[in-house]
Amino acid sequence: MRLRLGVALALLFTLGAPASAVQPDEVLKDAKLEQRARAISAELRCLVCQNQSIDESDAPLAKDLMVLVR
Repeated sequence: MRLRLGVALALLFTLGAPASAVQPDEVLKDAKLEQRARAISAELRCLVCQNQSIDESDAPLAKDLMVLVR
């Protein structure tokens, strides 16, 4: 499980996250918690555009879900 999380985080930071996915005021102050929230968001699928994670999706529902994860 940790290896999978590590790979997901590595891919996330290597490929970069969409710039508009999280607004600056929504970023968690604790870097470890922000990293964890990003990893969770990368794993959760968007209910609107099911082939994307909520971190990748531009759908309003995905944005709401990212805020809930945080």
